[in-house]
Amino acid sequence: MRRWFSGAGLMYGAGPQRILKVLIAAATLVVTMGPAAGAKLWNEGMADDWELVFADEFSGTALDTTKWVTCYWWAIDGCAIGTNGERQWYLPDNVGVDDGELRLTARLEQTTTPDGELRPYTSGMVSTGRAGSDLEEEPRFAFTYGRAEVRARLPFGQGLWPAFWLLPIDHESRPEIDVMEVLGHDTATLRMHYHYTDDGDRSSLGRNVTTTDLAVGWHTYAVEWGPDAIIWYLDGHERWRIEDRTIIPDEPMYLIVNLAVGGEFPGEPDAATPFPSVYGVDHVRVWQRVQ
Repeated sequence: MRRWFSGAGLMYGAGPQRILKVLIAAATLVVTMGPAAGAKLWNEGMADDWELVFADEFSGTALDTTKWVTCYWWAIDGCAIGTNGERQWYLPDNVGVDDGELRLTARLEQTTTPDGELRPYTSGMVSTGRAGSDLEEEPRFAFTYGRAEVRARLPFGQGLWPAFWLLPIDHESRPEIDVMEVLGHDTATLRMHYHYTDDGDRSSLGRNVTTTDLAVGWHTYAVEWGPDAIIWYLDGHERWRIEDRTIIPDEPMYLIVNLAVGGEFPGEPDAATPFPSVYGVDHVRVWQRVQ
């Protein structure tokens, strides 16, 4: 999703010093938070060598903070990515759990950021990354290789930008796997991207697929990421794949689910954009192959 920012220059649009990468062994599960051993909920063509290693069914009455944080790693009580031109400010109060559903709510309401900038919208996001910038702190959950899945109900309306994506735990901006991006004015198009660095050059690949209206009903978005391929799925059907092994990441990554408002990519909301708008999530799950 965040194809315009760098690892530095993130905090409120003006960045901290570049942080040295931490060497972490590939194919290692960093944190295991979730289901009992052996639990399996993905049935379509699932082989016996997959194990569920992370799951949130949002069955409680509040967000499980052992699994999620509500801002990016450089902030706690409010955040955004300034270089995207986003107009919302993410706040914990815009994240809720109700009736078995995670609800990220975008609202037309003004708020002032810690550096004094006035934002016209608030919204919600969750991440399994760190709650702070200390690389010695464990993320809530990260993994190398596996299948990540979200079942979601998307909002519609000009300027809305729901997404589900992965970033590396070293706090760099690449590699980035965008499992799902949908623009509120074009909810019949699924956008999938992969952003990476190739010999020091920043590169991107992407695929847009025309679909049924994704703002109608619930849909399941997934990515299978392994050493030989990255494969994107919509409702159990493959939609795109990358098989260039030289560019496939082999480092731990964490999950982000967010509802952005405005910016260069989706454009500004208009008078017809409904507020409040809700990005609903039924579940988030991650499987890995049994070693």
